[in-house]
Amino acid sequence: MEESVIRNAGADTELKIQLKIQDLESQVLDLKVKNDELQRENAQLKRENNQLKRMPLFVAVVVDLLDRGEVYLRQMGNNQEYLTHVNDEIFRQLKPGTKVAVNNALSIVKIVGTIFDSRVRVMELEESPNVTFSQIGGLSKEIEEVREAVEYPLTKPHIYERVGVEPPKGILLYGPPGTGKTLIAKAVANQARATFIRMSGSELVHKYIGEGAQLVRELFALAREKSPSIVFIDEIDAVGSTRTNDGTSGSAEVQRTLMQLLAEMDGFDTRGDVRIMAATNRVDMLDPALLRPGRFDRVIAIPLPDEEGRREILKIHTQRMTLGDDVDLQAVVDMTRNATGAELQAICREAGMNAVRREAVAVTQEDFLGAVKKVRAEQTPDLRMYI
Repeated sequence: MEESVIRNAGADTELKIQLKIQDLESQVLDLKVKNDELQRENAQLKRENNQLKRMPLFVAVVVDLLDRGEVYLRQMGNNQEYLTHVNDEIFRQLKPGTKVAVNNALSIVKIVGTIFDSRVRVMELEESPNVTFSQIGGLSKEIEEVREAVEYPLTKPHIYERVGVEPPKGILLYGPPGTGKTLIAKAVANQARATFIRMSGSELVHKYIGEGAQLVRELFALAREKSPSIVFIDEIDAVGSTRTNDGTSGSAEVQRTLMQLLAEMDGFDTRGDVRIMAATNRVDMLDPALLRPGRFDRVIAIPLPDEEGRREILKIHTQRMTLGDDVDLQAVVDMTRNATGAELQAICREAGMNAVRREAVAVTQEDFLGAVKKVRAEQTPDLRMYI
């Protein structure tokens, strides 16, 4: 009896010891995990501490290379200029225009390379628009002229070489608002196998002296680096209007930006495989130097669609709509004389909304009549002034 009690007591003690060991092992594992986390946190804090201890670096641009390893630099931001000395290895890699990192002692630490302004980088189109030339109605002649000047030199250069003709360097699209100028540019971006860089003329107008001109230089530098490329400037009249002498600093800055744009489009430096497209509603406001051949070799008017053009546009925008048997698009064409392509698209959309509002299964002629009345009542009174 006593032996049994002793054995049971020994078994209980052994079990307790095993449970205690397991508990201690679990605690050891937890402590190891915490130790690893603390070590990682300590390493991160050391890296941050070392980063804080490092000397700050500044970006400068190489202006010129002198004898005996001396480099003439201009610091970006404050335009301070100074001379420094570098070793032969770095000196061989430098050339005027190279961006470098310098420390507080004005010594070159490393070559930064080409860095573009963030405002320029976002102008590059990452994904092509889903607009094709088949979705643009009534402008077949104008579209062919655009493709000959912008798309074909990039996609079929052998034809121009065989004939021995130099393709147009740039084209300007002008016409009333809503006639399809920007739509054509989107189709070119979709079709041409090239980098597409788009911007608005107002993006080149800045507050500080020289900032707009610097942006133009970087824009074309990016285009040359990414060539073959197409640069599309929408609403170019914001920066390309006729130069006047009104004595204001704002006007002078816009003119400096324009002169830089003129130099980039047709100056001493070669532009490379870069095509220029621009669009405006007010071609009469543009500076004559901008319109001359060599900068814009083709100035293409994008007119209001004629009767056949309006019919094509309506067919394009109604091809996915469920139309009733009573719909007569020719009647809509007759009612929309002098309408733009954008207005015709709005009419189709409004007709569809009328059907949705009635929870109908198809769009009827009555829906189109109501849409025409509504959209035409909101149109600009007279678009002929833009032609």
